[in-house]
Amino acid sequence: MQDGSGSFSLLALFQMGGAFMWPLLVFSVATIALAVERTVYLLYHNLRLDDIRDVVEGYIREKNIPAAKEYLESIMRRRIGARTLLALVSRAGLSEHRIEKAVEAQAQSTLTALENGFNFLTTLGSIAPLTGFLGTVSGMIGAFKSIAEATEVNAQIVANGIYEALITTVFGLIIAIIAVAAHSILSHVVDKFAAEIEKICADFIAELALENSVEERNSSV
Repeated sequence: MQDGSGSFSLLALFQMGGAFMWPLLVFSVATIALAVERTVYLLYHNLRLDDIRDVVEGYIREKNIPAAKEYLESIMRRRIGARTLLALVSRAGLSEHRIEKAVEAQAQSTLTALENGFNFLTTLGSIAPLTGFLGTVSGMIGAFKSIAEATEVNAQIVANGIYEALITTVFGLIIAIIAVAAHSILSHVVDKFAAEIEKICADFIAELALENSVEERNSSV
């Protein structure tokens, strides 16, 4: 439990933290699991867009929409941005408004998939320190109870209550820091992707709309 240097093992700290360490343990496991799962998900789906943009842009300028669709379909499993661009090129012959609506719907679906679990990280970042503070209150109540029941007050009488109060606070804050940091980093990655895909789609829609208007004028002549 305690070595010669006066330090405590993690198990000993957990035991001294009291009953509120159990929900904190659950919160810590959930926080780490969510952060790891979202990180793996984002890495697996590769949010890079510059290479896809260059290839699709080349096909659009060549007016080879079928080739663009085939290319996007071949990579969409691992490149989640390809799904939104596929929705765009699949409706290349429609009006600008209809293309925008289709792209907006697909982009929203994609962002929802990327941000799945972010709200739980936010919740964990809020309730973990609150649970730690509950442990703090519980520990202080125990400490004052020991003082009230003792005929002679010394540091050892209140030590267990103070340990519980401080340990639960520390663990709650550590969990909150991890949850908030993970949420901030992952949100930044998704927000950057969202801004980039929005710009790419806007450029492609404008280019397709220009080509469609030119074709309509040529056909009417």
